[in-house]
Amino acid sequence: MGCITCKALGSPLVMDPNSICRKTKRLAGKQAELCQTQPEIVNEVAKGAKLGVRECQYQFRFRRWNCTSQNKYFGKILQQDIRETAFVYAITAAGVTHAVTQACSMGELLQCGCEATRSRGPPPRLAGVGPTEGVKWEWGGCGDDVEFGYEKSKQFMDARRRKGKSDIRTLIDLHNNEAGRLAVKNYMRTECKCHGLSGSCTLRTCWKKMPHFREVGDRLLERFNGASKVMGGNDGKTLIPVGQNIKPPDKQDLIYSAESPDFCLPNRKTGSLGTRGRMCNSTALDVSGCDLLCCERGHRDETVVLEENCLCRFHWCCVVQCKKCLVRKELSLCH
Repeated sequence: MGCITCKALGSPLVMDPNSICRKTKRLAGKQAELCQTQPEIVNEVAKGAKLGVRECQYQFRFRRWNCTSQNKYFGKILQQDIRETAFVYAITAAGVTHAVTQACSMGELLQCGCEATRSRGPPPRLAGVGPTEGVKWEWGGCGDDVEFGYEKSKQFMDARRRKGKSDIRTLIDLHNNEAGRLAVKNYMRTECKCHGLSGSCTLRTCWKKMPHFREVGDRLLERFNGASKVMGGNDGKTLIPVGQNIKPPDKQDLIYSAESPDFCLPNRKTGSLGTRGRMCNSTALDVSGCDLLCCERGHRDETVVLEENCLCRFHWCCVVQCKKCLVRKELSLCH
């Protein structure tokens, strides 16, 4: 159920095409068919999953759970229905969508290429980008075929539901997968290029591009912070928000059904590594602050000496040469 590549391997961090396809007995028809007939797409699926987890580690770098790469602990997170699991599923599905779509635009896949634009309407009027009055425009360039990436992500990341069964975990996982894909698909941007003599802009050629993946991660982190707690309906096919006067989550919201552990102490059962030894910010009041990150256990200050590039100079053409400097830094570490 849910993220089939995650469940099959325990963690998308260790995903590679061969590992995925060795698990084909656990894959439903279309996924197994991809392994056999389109291994190059499976390769992009693996790249996308890793892209997603790297972004997870960036977005959670200052939190008690920092999207740890330790496989045993990561797998325990995936077995729960908490907020953190919702984010992992969403960012992984988004990463696969992004990677496959980008491979199409780069001409790395035979099955796809640039987006077809014949039936598309005129570009929107974007300040400094879109068409202006009296300026001709046309769709051109190489637009990102996000529909192809979306479909391949859906095909591979959504496991087929078991016949006759529909449980809350399946519904939650599939919902969060879709939220991740929509964080890419629904935020395509229009880029245009001017053509004309002497810098005039008598014609604009425009195309659609995906958002930068950091933007996708930022948007999904906002959804994580506002994630909705749900419970299963009596029919086994619907999800109901928990609490009074709470609007039902839309397709782009992240959802969960269980409260997260505090992640303060190591706990293999919950996938918590604890926060002992983690670097914190002694002056911050947010989640990166020592009080919150260290779970009010206190912290110690250490002075470390690091080697960094310094006195860098650019030499024509085209080399940058730097010296190595020793830099003292004050670090705060959790007790």
